Amino acid sequence: MPLVPIIQEVGAMPGPTPKDPSQRRRRNAAPNLLHLPAAGRTSSAPDWPIATSTKAERDMWGELWKIPQAVAWEELGWTRSIARYVRMTVESEKRKAPVSLMSEVRQMEDRLGLTPMSLLRLRWKIVDEAPAIESVTDLDAYRSALG
Repeated sequence: MPLVPIIQEVGAMPGPTPKDPSQRRRRNAAPNLLHLPAAGRTSSAPDWPIATSTKAERDMWGELWKIPQAVAWEELGWTRSIARYVRMTVESEKRKAPVSLMSEVRQMEDRLGLTPMSLLRLRWKIVDEAPAIESVTDLDAYRSALG
């Protein structure tokens, strides 16, 4: 007996088998975003990881480790990459710096989440932390809290 009539009798559809439900992907689902606090990173900057630093590098290093993206950098262990970015940025801002150095700095900014488009690509979102809402179980306590 030929194979085609058997398949038609069973009612199987031609083509690949359907994916397991655990492997399906919703195209309209919201992406998994890493939420970064708008207040930034609160702890002190890590130690400078590469050779000696200049005052300009130390100043920029301290500023960068206070921004929201620094929370992700710390989690990912990007300390040396940030140090290289700082060093190249300081060098690129000198009077006779080569244009190619500025191009490299721009590309690093893009990879480190320092531009709006790179935040989207990295799936990072800067969010305000909403104050915690206390639940009230006692009506008298609620009234006294309102004044």
